[in-house]
Amino acid sequence: MRNRLLAWCLILPLGFMNVAFADSYRSTVDLFKQAQQSSRFFHNSYGYAVFPTIGKAGIGLGGAYGKGRVYARGQEIGTVSMSQLSLGLQWGGQSYSQIIFFENKHALEQFTSGNFEFGANVGAIAITAAASASGGTTGVSAAASGGKKDALTAGEYYDGMVIFTIAKGGLMYEATLSGQKFSYTASTH
Repeated sequence: MRNRLLAWCLILPLGFMNVAFADSYRSTVDLFKQAQQSSRFFHNSYGYAVFPTIGKAGIGLGGAYGKGRVYARGQEIGTVSMSQLSLGLQWGGQSYSQIIFFENKHALEQFTSGNFEFGANVGAIAITAAASASGGTTGVSAAASGGKKDALTAGEYYDGMVIFTIAKGGLMYEATLSGQKFSYTASTH
């Protein structure tokens, strides 16, 4: 009896954690749907990968990590983890949400082919005023927005993908996506 009670005490919180994680995915997708910059991509993309929280920190040597889910045509097809190691001028820590839209089936298959890595020319469109500077595929730009829901419309596909981020907190001098490595695992259901 005592062992069963102990087992339930250990297992029960895991069920609530799964609900909390499911809610974090849903609320992150809703946030990107509400932002003018990214909302239209939900209607014209083949699929997307969403990361509710990516943590990033560094002092000279830095790293980032996050877990996400991959969707095609509105259905979850797998999970993905992102890791990044960076060396150079950087200081601080931050957390942010990220979404990657895939223009077509080919772009999604390229991303989910196993291990995928962004090259040096990839940038993200930052949706919040706190993170309004962004490096794009054609250069560096800056834009101001009043908040998460009031961003200016922007963003185009590059090699079949477009990336958006929403800052969640922290301060970091360095905002690059190059070197992000993704490991995809297909769902078994």
